[in-house]
Amino acid sequence: MMGTTYSEKRIEEYLSREVSARGGLCLKYFNPAMTGYPDRLCLLPGGVTFWVELKSPGKKPRRVQELRHKQLAGLGQSVHVADSPEGVDSILSAYDEGRWSHEV
Repeated sequence: MMGTTYSEKRIEEYLSREVSARGGLCLKYFNPAMTGYPDRLCLLPGGVTFWVELKSPGKKPRRVQELRHKQLAGLGQSVHVADSPEGVDSILSAYDEGRWSHEV
């Protein structure tokens, strides 16, 4: 996949597929009353739960998204940003290798 540019939608589909392949759920999160929350809530076997903010390649989270990420992290939640399939692979490699932590 290296060298190819993917849309945010394609990266989101890739995340969902990869989480499902590991026996997990990749839930789309949307709350119209509260903006800035990450796009997906992922639940993997073994009680691993984390949020993923998906971005188009090279894009960064908006200020309100950064604030929500800090808020969630302050509650002990793991929050990650992925702007490519390789970014998704990086997040999931920690799970695959048995070295999952909130600081991945």
